[in-house]
Amino acid sequence: MSDIDLLAGILSKTGDLVEGVRPDQLPLPTPCETYDVEALRNHLVGWLQVFEAGCEGRAPEGDPAAHVCGDDPAGEFRTAAEGLLAGWRTYGFDRQVRVRDAELPAPMVLNMTLMEYMGHGWDLAVATGQAVPFTEEEATEVLARAQVTLPPQFRGEGKAFDEIVPVAEDAPAVDRFVGFLGRDPGAARPAA
Repeated sequence: MSDIDLLAGILSKTGDLVEGVRPDQLPLPTPCETYDVEALRNHLVGWLQVFEAGCEGRAPEGDPAAHVCGDDPAGEFRTAAEGLLAGWRTYGFDRQVRVRDAELPAPMVLNMTLMEYMGHGWDLAVATGQAVPFTEEEATEVLARAQVTLPPQFRGEGKAFDEIVPVAEDAPAVDRFVGFLGRDPGAARPAA
């Protein structure tokens, strides 16, 4: 599977999850304790716009942490996803990409994007009672990339990621992936 195909599949599935959120689900908690469903949806769209701008060599408009979706969050998500994919197709992966205040190697930015949208896609699916849509092949590939992209110094109290949650080696790849991100795939899921 090519990098573009992998990213396109994950973004398409996450866009479907964004579209599947009902208005009454917005205040529900998510497995990512920082966000309720509405805040997570805003985060997903705001950061996708940042990744898209950087991939196309533009400065992002606004702060992704302050992004609030309009009347069509799924449309906003899909527009940014199409722009991001177009940027990767046009400019490729042999370059530096600006992500807010940092210039990072394009492969690292791609891996960060894959981790972000599969991880938070899982959060959104679990919080809203939707099926987790990612395939075994997608999750296996993203887990392998996460294992080389996410160093231990970003884990622990007060950091971006929790400690790894041990998951059986024969568990589905998406469970092993979210365990690697610091989520417990077997924990009680929030009510939808």
